[in-house]
Amino acid sequence: MMTVTMRPRWPALAVALLLAGGAAAAVGGRADTDPVSGPKRYDGRFVFARIRYADGYAGGRFAGRPDLFWAHDYPRAEQNLMRILEDLTLINPYLGRDGGAILKLDDPALFTYPFAYMSEPGYWRPSEAETVGLRNYLLKGGFLIFDDFRDDHWFNLEAQMRKVFPDLRWVELDATHPVYHSFFGIDSLEFDEPMYAPSIPIFYGLFEDNDPAGRLLSVANYNNDIGEYWEFDGTGWLSIDLTNEAYKLGVNYIMYALTH
Repeated sequence: MMTVTMRPRWPALAVALLLAGGAAAAVGGRADTDPVSGPKRYDGRFVFARIRYADGYAGGRFAGRPDLFWAHDYPRAEQNLMRILEDLTLINPYLGRDGGAILKLDDPALFTYPFAYMSEPGYWRPSEAETVGLRNYLLKGGFLIFDDFRDDHWFNLEAQMRKVFPDLRWVELDATHPVYHSFFGIDSLEFDEPMYAPSIPIFYGLFEDNDPAGRLLSVANYNNDIGEYWEFDGTGWLSIDLTNEAYKLGVNYIMYALTH
């Protein structure tokens, strides 16, 4: 289990986070139709940006709709995370029923959002325009989280990101990296009873110029699905302890994106 050391300037956060697992109620229903992009115009609020893509195989509630595979855990995952962000930080997040913005990687509007999230990259195959769009987004300051994938799905993510950055290589991260201390002090990245047990969660980072001391462009939550913890918070289906760990990761990723 990850342990957390709270920053002194936020003495009430430890108690608040322990209560957050049951406090963040889901709003709205599941994505039964095509999700729509959130705010109609930029107004200064932080907006959770989810990346959509066309390829892939959709299962579960998205069966028969491979164009919605990217929407796993939508919209409750981002709704719940944004409520945690509002409760525990000074950030003013967008709290719409649609969760946030939904964009393709070749959409120029993506540059409005410093943080982006992609689910199920094991089935992601970007077009040439999307490849160029992602490269430009990351080099100009964007930060992308890959989540909800495991086992041999890694090889697809690695292959697609080589198209984006042929010379960059993923580096395994540990809890000493600044991204895990950008808000909460996370001292361990080990998960007890992880989502994809017996697979062990591993966190990988992609760095500008392959420099582990430089800017982190992207994080891959391999053998993990922190979006699932966000989505089912308050349902009793998943451990509150693990849900809280997933929230800590989400808040830290956002803070890192806003400060680097």
